[in-house]
Amino acid sequence: MTTKFIKDTLLNLKEEYDKTKIQEIIDELEQELIGLKPVKTRIKEIAALLLVDRLRHQLGLLSGSPGLHMSFTGSPGTGKTTVAMKMADILHKLSYIRKGHLLTVTRDDLVGQYIGHTAPKTKEVLKQAMGGVLFIDEAYYLYKPDNERDYGAEAIEILLQIMENQRDDLVVIFAGYKEKMDKFYESNPGLSSRVTNHVDFPDYTSQELLEIAKLMLEEQQYKFASDADGVLLDYAERRMKQPHFANARSIRNAIDRARMRQANRIFSSGDAILTKSDLITIKSEDILKSRLFTQS
Repeated sequence: MTTKFIKDTLLNLKEEYDKTKIQEIIDELEQELIGLKPVKTRIKEIAALLLVDRLRHQLGLLSGSPGLHMSFTGSPGTGKTTVAMKMADILHKLSYIRKGHLLTVTRDDLVGQYIGHTAPKTKEVLKQAMGGVLFIDEAYYLYKPDNERDYGAEAIEILLQIMENQRDDLVVIFAGYKEKMDKFYESNPGLSSRVTNHVDFPDYTSQELLEIAKLMLEEQQYKFASDADGVLLDYAERRMKQPHFANARSIRNAIDRARMRQANRIFSSGDAILTKSDLITIKSEDILKSRLFTQS
């Protein structure tokens, strides 16, 4: 019996990783998103799996294609759409999708209101999404078992076919509240089996929301007065206890309203001469005039 020795092909992992430029995307995630440590860790894990799979293919090593369809669960305003955009970039740089674009849709974009309307609507959306990532927000609204005349099930069937038959040309990300998404998958075993990557987005802490607020202000060339940090932190803690709280989205709305109050404060002051500091500073009173404080 003859023993054959096959010399290992050597691969420089760092060189291969640098070639993809996905570290740039990871760095952007770290810089642009406050907190979300478990989400960032999960994205890095998925990226590592895909990079190794790509290297295996280069050496002709065959294995089952890694499942790319994903589920992003969490409250509104926790960065799901932003992370989906970065994920599309990673998939594109690793050559898992052709174009790298993200198409965001909801039930209204996929489901028709009468017989024969849903299939063309869904297929048109899929046509636009091909080569990229289809992000379906509040995906659980596609399934309405209590309504016999609902056409969401038809859209789901078409999605299932494409997710299976054209998985090399389209990645689908389903998104929404965790509890509702869990029920959605329970009622659709076919969908559940095709979604292999689940990423849960935690709510932000009040301190993280303060950091997000300051980052938003900086992007718009504003800043907080020295005593406004504590007031915004108090605002965040109060707002988190209220209904319809939407994390960073709620803070963005609060910042927009504070800017409006600042503008009205400046205009009402009657000062003829303004400094740059006047124009860029959000004071504590601009936040304290919120109904959250005046009606408490």
